[in-house]
Amino acid sequence: MTDRLTTFRRGPYTFDVLDAGPPDGEPVVLLHGFPQRASSWDLVAPLLHDRGFRTIAPDQRGYSPGARPTRRREYAQAELVADVLAMLDAAGIGDAHIVGHDWGAAVAWTLAAHHPDRVKTLTALSVPHPGAFVQAMPRGQVLRSWYMLAFQIPALPEKALGRLMTTRPDFGAQMGLPEPFASRVTTEIAEYGALPGALGWYRAMFIPDKRSAPRRVQVPTTYLWGDREIALGRAGARLSSGWVDAPYEFLVLPGADHWLPEARPAEVAAAIVARIDAAGDR
Repeated sequence: MTDRLTTFRRGPYTFDVLDAGPPDGEPVVLLHGFPQRASSWDLVAPLLHDRGFRTIAPDQRGYSPGARPTRRREYAQAELVADVLAMLDAAGIGDAHIVGHDWGAAVAWTLAAHHPDRVKTLTALSVPHPGAFVQAMPRGQVLRSWYMLAFQIPALPEKALGRLMTTRPDFGAQMGLPEPFASRVTTEIAEYGALPGALGWYRAMFIPDKRSAPRRVQVPTTYLWGDREIALGRAGARLSSGWVDAPYEFLVLPGADHWLPEARPAEVAAAIVARIDAAGDR
């Protein structure tokens, strides 16, 4: 019988974890994006449990109340990756299937590239490989990423977004999130105190860090992208294949926008299972 992981520690920080499904099932790590928490996988995880998988979904750095550093350098990709490695160590897991959406996908790509011995398969949602993202900047991505620059302003984004999240009940819906996830943004992010840490991820992205420089991925990979994605263009999506030296599949979900785990859970779960099965890990 495998013990459930409810929290884990790395240095002075304590992270909250949702560990569910068959305790002895093949582990699948689910990494959330912005502005979300582990609960963003609520519709995907049960579908994986039905297929015999154990899911481990952390509230990542900045989101867990016990892991909210204030310095932006502490949100560098290398730190975020090290958090996931610490979670695997705490669970006694040598390697796992890694799935990430949005910022969680960026962490998943970097983890797979720099620590392939800890990653059995990779399934990335919405966000392309970091190297492909940079390559896509002069091809229109820079215009889609304007908000990342706006988030670099100190204090103001917290105040502006926090006010919108707490005074506009439809804030999540205006972002395109389906229910019940849209209604959770106020309570699970703004009122929970997670917004400053969540913005820390953006503020750390321009800090040079050789520990997480883009590398090629050498583990079996699937990348899902919705053709109605607003923030991430087709250029980065297509360029990602050039960063993978392993079996790779690029899946375009027709009519899908950014919120794939919430709006298209069956297709996301099916893609994860297909990637694992194709790798022969069961």
